[in-house]
Amino acid sequence: MPVLLRFAHRYAPLITAIGLVIAWELVCRIFSVPSYVFPSPSEIVQAAGTFTGPQLFNHFRSTVEVVIVGFLASIAISFPVAVMITHSPLLSRTMVPILVVIHSTPIVAVAPIIVVALGAGVLPRVVITCLITFFPLVISLVTGLRSTPPEILELSRSLRASRNRELWFIRMPFAVPYIFSALKVCITLAVIGAVVGEFVTAESGLGYLILFSTSMMKMPQSFVALAILVVLSLVLYQLIEVVERRWFAWSLPKRENA
Repeated sequence: MPVLLRFAHRYAPLITAIGLVIAWELVCRIFSVPSYVFPSPSEIVQAAGTFTGPQLFNHFRSTVEVVIVGFLASIAISFPVAVMITHSPLLSRTMVPILVVIHSTPIVAVAPIIVVALGAGVLPRVVITCLITFFPLVISLVTGLRSTPPEILELSRSLRASRNRELWFIRMPFAVPYIFSALKVCITLAVIGAVVGEFVTAESGLGYLILFSTSMMKMPQSFVALAILVVLSLVLYQLIEVVERRWFAWSLPKRENA
């Protein structure tokens, strides 16, 4: 019994996923659900065979490029903004309300306006991806940079440490857990942003493939693209987790670092 319990505890996510897929297949077969309404897993697997390798790869590459570029652009913009907000109360009072307004605006409603302003192509999709990931990154960075104990900051100032040293050697180590928590959330949001952009303007990409397949009532094909998107999100999430455990293991709680 203890062996079975250990096995179930270790492989609980995999066992749950397999159970859900089996239940999904059984429900579709028992109730004869049409594939154009809700395809079964076996029909999705069959639909995957209707695509050629280059077709799927081109759509996959188009989405990944937008996700990576938009995500990196968001990081590059959010870091200096977070540093300015942290060091300047005036900028904090000025910029945070603006960021809240931007974040509160539904990205789906803004996406067509961005396309009209920037034209069709990759740029509006990158901007949409950047916008959807920008706010969580900034807020987490600011929270992390402000989490440094005041007595440590006072000690560094008494030793006449420069602003750069204070930022990189004192504030940043305390901010690392917040940064990686935000990165894990935002990488999945980046995938959502890329798909939203492809819904609005694209001639390739997994989001475009879903939109095209559903318009032609080819639901199994759209589920193939959806499954690839899920796998992409999980892989990118795991990559960030690997980076955190490999190079920033000291920032993890002891029970996670064990």
